Amino acid sequence: MIRKAGQKNIVSRRVAQARKACTPPLTQDDLSGRLARIGIQLDRAAIAKIENNHRRVLDYEVKALAAVLGVEAGWLLGGGKG
Repeated sequence: MIRKAGQKNIVSRRVAQARKACTPPLTQDDLSGRLARIGIQLDRAAIAKIENNHRRVLDYEVKALAAVLGVEAGWLLGGGKG
């Protein structure tokens, strides 16, 4: 499936959406801390850059973000099930 230019970097929107959907909602600092506990070093600024489309997400980061946020990696990449 080919996406329009405005639909690139789906991960950025989905990370923010999943972070805010947690109970209680996670701050970017909270998310950074949870990632650090599993060995992924993304500080608050890096997460903000991801969410604002200023930084790309590497494949192993997608997997870690999905695990920490309790969603499927495929969903972060634009699949239907969160």
